[in-house]
Amino acid sequence: MATKNQDTNNGKITLDRKILSSIINLAAKEINGVESVTNTERSWFKRLFNRYDDGVEIKFEKNGALTIDVYLNIYVGYNVPDIAYRVQENIRNSLATMVALKPLKINIHVLNIECDKEVTENA
Repeated sequence: MATKNQDTNNGKITLDRKILSSIINLAAKEINGVESVTNTERSWFKRLFNRYDDGVEIKFEKNGALTIDVYLNIYVGYNVPDIAYRVQENIRNSLATMVALKPLKINIHVLNIECDKEVTENA
């Protein structure tokens, strides 16, 4: 179980990777045009060793930096760069407000375009 430790004046805060993954997953799904956060199209090898991951990879660097990879399916008709930017900003803001973390990088990978939903308004 990987965790992130933060030392404060009052003690130590330990964050489980699953909590960070949940925050990131919810922040990505809040953006209009995101169909799902998924790991189904990634290689079986990566899925085997990242069992707890559901489309989110979190890497803690030795210098304390946080790198995040998010794998998305989006709906057809939405502007992909715009959705990717909004997902990055929402993840950055959610992590900053909920757990006081500032990630170094947030990489967005669009794996699939879903055609199930009609676009009724401009994203």
